Amino acid sequence: MLDYYAELFISGRLVYQRFSPLEQHGCAAGGETHVIASLLAGAEDSTDSVHSTPLNDFQRECQRGAKQEEYIERWAHAVGCWNENVDDLLSASLGEKIAEGGEAIVYDHGVNIVKSIGLDYFIQPILALDRISLHNAYFPETCMTVIGFGRSSDGAFKVIVEQPFIEGDHVSDEEIGEYVRNMGFELRNPRNWTYASPSIYLSDMHDENVIRSKEGNIFVVDCDIRINTPELRAGGTRQLTTDVNL
Repeated sequence: MLDYYAELFISGRLVYQRFSPLEQHGCAAGGETHVIASLLAGAEDSTDSVHSTPLNDFQRECQRGAKQEEYIERWAHAVGCWNENVDDLLSASLGEKIAEGGEAIVYDHGVNIVKSIGLDYFIQPILALDRISLHNAYFPETCMTVIGFGRSSDGAFKVIVEQPFIEGDHVSDEEIGEYVRNMGFELRNPRNWTYASPSIYLSDMHDENVIRSKEGNIFVVDCDIRINTPELRAGGTRQLTTDVNL
């Protein structure tokens, strides 16, 4: 049934109201594994567990994240895309990491790179998966494909993605600003390179995450991109939902 729903999602016959049509296409571009994990996380996020003691917002977010991890892990085990001790596995198969950021470890894989992405910035898998969908929608030249899931040696949940390797030079903050303003984003916080539109929150747009190729084209290889809800305090107008229409 999950394969069937993924097929409906990718063909557009199942409409995921969380996303615009462009963003749903971005989710589909991440591959069937990404689509199914997004639907599983969304289905779990829409439920509300009963507890004998009240939870604060952070505790409930952690609880939802843990349940989403559980559902994705069970499915990934069943279909063979789950990996124990992800970073040791990737180091053994791809060699030493070539970069490490706040939530991702990066490995060389020829014309592509492989990233092991954690939930440090997100807590809930659905939000990390959203980020991949949104990146693919707005920056399709550096599309991320989800190839599996797993845990690090300390038990942290990981999303494993593959992405084209872009060789080039850094881009100045001024050029990045002009680039994203031409996309309809406004500068919100220069201290953490945050831009936004009413629909999308875009942060971490600094010169290590934006590259100019030898041909002069600008590529965004990494960023913190989210659905811009009022809670982010960046002029957002959207609400998160996991409703679907068939």
